Amino acid sequence: MSYRFVSVGRLALALSLGLPLAVASTTVRPAYAQVVSRIIVEGNQRVEAETVQSYMQVTPGERASADAIDESIKSLFQTGLFSDVRISQRGSALVVYVEENPLINLVRFEGNSEIKDKTLTAEVQLRDRQIFTRAKAQSDVERLIALYRRSGYFAARVEPKIIKLSQNRVNLVYEIVEGSSTKIRSITFAGNKAFSDGQLRSVVTTSESSWWNFFSRTDNYDPDRLNFDRELLRRHYLKHGFADFQVISANAELARDGESFFITFTVDEGPQYSVNSITVNTGQTSLDPDKLAGVITLQDGQIYDASKVDKSIEKMTIEAGKAGFAFARVEPNIVRDEVNRKLDVSFELTEGPRVYIERIDIVGNTRTLDKVIRRELRLVEGDAYNRILIERSRRRLTGLDFFEKIDFREKPGSAPDKLVLEIYVEEKSTGTINFSAGYSTVEQVIGSVNVTERNLLGRGQEVRLGTALSFKRQSVDFSFTEPYFLDRNVSFGVDAFATRTDQDNESSFTIQQVGGGFRLGLPLSEYSQVRTRYRFTYRDINVDNTSVSPAIAKTDGEQMVSLVGATFIHDMIDNPRKPTSGYRFELTEEVAGVGGDVFYLKSEAAGYYFTPLFYDGVILKLKAKAGHMEGWNGKNVPVVDRFFIGADTFRGFARSGVGPKQQRTGAPGVFDSIGGQTYAVGTVEVIFPLGLPDGFGIEGAVFSDVGTVFNAPENSRVGAPVFDSAELRASVGAGVLWQSPFGPLRLDVAYPVLKAKTDEKELLRFSVGTRF
Repeated sequence: MSYRFVSVGRLALALSLGLPLAVASTTVRPAYAQVVSRIIVEGNQRVEAETVQSYMQVTPGERASADAIDESIKSLFQTGLFSDVRISQRGSALVVYVEENPLINLVRFEGNSEIKDKTLTAEVQLRDRQIFTRAKAQSDVERLIALYRRSGYFAARVEPKIIKLSQNRVNLVYEIVEGSSTKIRSITFAGNKAFSDGQLRSVVTTSESSWWNFFSRTDNYDPDRLNFDRELLRRHYLKHGFADFQVISANAELARDGESFFITFTVDEGPQYSVNSITVNTGQTSLDPDKLAGVITLQDGQIYDASKVDKSIEKMTIEAGKAGFAFARVEPNIVRDEVNRKLDVSFELTEGPRVYIERIDIVGNTRTLDKVIRRELRLVEGDAYNRILIERSRRRLTGLDFFEKIDFREKPGSAPDKLVLEIYVEEKSTGTINFSAGYSTVEQVIGSVNVTERNLLGRGQEVRLGTALSFKRQSVDFSFTEPYFLDRNVSFGVDAFATRTDQDNESSFTIQQVGGGFRLGLPLSEYSQVRTRYRFTYRDINVDNTSVSPAIAKTDGEQMVSLVGATFIHDMIDNPRKPTSGYRFELTEEVAGVGGDVFYLKSEAAGYYFTPLFYDGVILKLKAKAGHMEGWNGKNVPVVDRFFIGADTFRGFARSGVGPKQQRTGAPGVFDSIGGQTYAVGTVEVIFPLGLPDGFGIEGAVFSDVGTVFNAPENSRVGAPVFDSAELRASVGAGVLWQSPFGPLRLDVAYPVLKAKTDEKELLRFSVGTRF
């Protein structure tokens, strides 16, 4: 189009001035005979005449050459503002006639159902209130077709339609015919001997279409996903000793009906190598090679595993950083013995040059504010690059649980000793709706609903609204947390709640509570913090006077509870949301009696430990909790404030199903739970893969809980027999964990193997949640 109008401009000048246009590169083009007195702009509607004149290569007072006119026309077309440009002479003036491209009033999509408008809008370049050009519209068509092909719709067609409006405005409508999705009919492998086709299918993300896989889109053909699958295959083979492995090709053949693809991966496995020797060379540094060798996960005689080499390099780099060598570099040197199929692995350590962070760029956060990410970083612009601080920053960002993927990328800076640190994040849903349900011998079916948003408006704030409903308990609670109050590293939160609990079967009373409070969190170090709180509660306890134990009868009436508390936390867990290694310790102290009419002191401690076991994906979880409380100011601890365990806190037993009980008056053999002042519960759990493809997100678990609760106050032991024993109870069970499309689901079946005669059982419990 631009060539046509350039020619028109040349012709107009030639006719008006009678000067021939040059046709040979060696011809010198003559200038205008007259000096241009002024430039007149015609045809413009929205664009100011001064804007048009600013792109002209000719100014008043100069003679206009054909080259200058050509360049002026080109410059005006390149702005994208005009669909036509003509230049002519009127006396001594130059007249520039322009036709403006229309302004887009609205951009809309019609015919799409599989891909939402929001996703399509993010893909196109043209937007509301922008200048329309046919070139950009055609480019957007190609981008939309490419998007549909990545989603498996290879028959999709897109046609842009222009609806003209007044004042040179248009509505742009992309009419879309999606067609049917193009599925993967089969995935086969050629050249594989060490692993079967079925085993390799579980490695790649692309999957064959099947009736039960209706939640997944991995059975749609996606060239980008296919390239990623090539890398996954390479990692898989390198992990199992095939150091020379190559993917020769990954072909996708469209079926004759045009509705499905046949995928074929052709591979060259090469020989499988084992490790012959491992050495560490510390070079000119003063590091102890034996100490560094202690963190190497690869061992002599093992099948070579490239992932263990990478992990060893990472651990050695961190270990060197701890010893003061923040810029240490570890490079693996691998020597092949192809005859004996063995590898000699040498880790070479050198002290690299000092590099500084010139700039930190954050990419991919479409919702989360930059400052929410930056405040978790342990480095800022101008700091020396330090891998230890990078890993701490990665851990803190992971702990937010706002991102599906976090990647720290190093790019060259403006000088050899500078780099640009790019932090790429891929956001995920931070809002959850959690449903839980269970079955017990006391309450039968119970359930709850909790709505949580952990990244409110992208500011990192957390808001939660929870409800619980059963035949025995109804509650609603609200909480809000600002993790950086007043932009300082101090968290602040408020809470409010209202509950009604029917404990008639367990303890012969009904309690209604309304209250609220606030929280304040203070960091002590990178891994430690103190959380303080104040809570005020009004409660009304109604006792069933027809048949009730003496201890419960004393609790009838209204009470005001005013308490302060503090919790010390030391957290070294790698991922707070799904831990695989590390430990966490908590110590909590509470004092009730800062006002109100309830007085007690309470101490609790909890410890958690996670570690990988002998096989990838197998995690050992150890948990222990214990607590003790005493009354003060001449008061005993009320029944409702004592420790009750069961259900989630002790699987295999019902809520309040374990602990001291007192016989009801006039009801021999029927007991009320009166709680204890001392408890201890421990858990051993192993979480493991079930051998299903990773895309299923299903894991298994076996566990055992052991513990006790005892030590009811003396005033609760009069008037009727009391069962209060510190003897241990224990349960064993198994569960299934599924990262389902509705969110995390867990089903546990537990059976008590040690129990007291008054304990209540609960055999089945499950929970399910969904993201929004």
